[in-house]
Amino acid sequence: MTGMWLKFALQNTLRNPRRSLVTVSIAALGTASILLAGGFALFTYEALAQAAARTTGHLILGQPQQFTEDEDTPLQHGLDDAASLRTALLADPDVRNVLPKVEFSGLISNGDKSTVMIATGIDPNAEFSVKGPFLTMRSGEVLTSDAAEPEVMLGEALARSLKAEPGSSLTLLASTTEGALNASDVRVKGIFTTGVPDVDKRMVYTDLATAQKLLNTQRVSSLGVFLNRMELTDSAQQRLAVANPTLTVQTWIDQAFFYRSVRDLYNRIFGALGMIIGAIVVFVVTNAMAMAIIERTREIGTLRALGTLPGQLMRTLALEGMVLGGVGAMVGATLSLAVSLLLYVVPVEMPPPPGRSVGYPLNISIDPVLYLATFATMVALTMLASAWVARRTVHMPVVDALAHT
Repeated sequence: MTGMWLKFALQNTLRNPRRSLVTVSIAALGTASILLAGGFALFTYEALAQAAARTTGHLILGQPQQFTEDEDTPLQHGLDDAASLRTALLADPDVRNVLPKVEFSGLISNGDKSTVMIATGIDPNAEFSVKGPFLTMRSGEVLTSDAAEPEVMLGEALARSLKAEPGSSLTLLASTTEGALNASDVRVKGIFTTGVPDVDKRMVYTDLATAQKLLNTQRVSSLGVFLNRMELTDSAQQRLAVANPTLTVQTWIDQAFFYRSVRDLYNRIFGALGMIIGAIVVFVVTNAMAMAIIERTREIGTLRALGTLPGQLMRTLALEGMVLGGVGAMVGATLSLAVSLLLYVVPVEMPPPPGRSVGYPLNISIDPVLYLATFATMVALTMLASAWVARRTVHMPVVDALAHT
């Protein structure tokens, strides 16, 4: 029985092919726009999440004060005996690697000019093997753990300010954990860019041993825990928090302020965009169905006189809206899928966003849940719009409907 009413609905939409084509086209463009915008937002979220987790680690272990208080002296809230803690963490089957980090600030000088630096001491071999190419090298090479002398990598703008290049000799100056001033001569190994000019003006990477020697300590600021998969973050956090009750275990999202800001902004922008597009589609379908129902008022009256129930008429008119919305949604989904796949074949570079100096490839995520939800929403909205428009006409007295002109 349902198949018969669906057949009637399909035949009725073909009575005025031009109007039906316009309605389907609007629904298709609306669906494609929602899917492309939503896919772009999802791709942005995924890229920012991966970048944030790759920068800090999926989990970050440190003293509670490390995350809540400012330090009076370098590494005041640092971790002692990081080596044994790292060994214990690596025993967890979900943990891929654990990277220690020493964060400090001070001055860097070329002998003639000194400027403020924000430095990070790392385990070079593990850092670059686990994180991959998280920095864009402009010249020189990345740090290694077997260097014969202390080496550093400089941000591009900082290197330009100090007129430094690979092989140049510089001096690092910083306060030790006791508050005394200490200095270390280093050689520039490489020059990099993070893509953020403000960071490139101050950023310095050195090896862990050089940082600890400069600060006169064996502590580290924190340990970054890298897991086998992003989805293991919450469960691993709970286990590590229980195993290390005196430490704080944060997730990557706790420190990903940029990710959270972008996600909140995009949710509002694309949420509003989706509602506007949905409203446009509903109005177009409502207008098309209103015109069709006005033209067929006498026909509806005849069907009522022959014994057709108002509910049956409501059903077939709602099915007409479903056909228009469903076909439009399918065409829009196909168009969105084609564009998304095309962007993987023909790369398109986006311009640098505010605060960055490098662009990024434009990709659209293909998320089955997003496609199904958009399709279902589009069909439901068009059905409801059609039923709402038809409700008054199908309940009109038969005499009035037959006399309609």
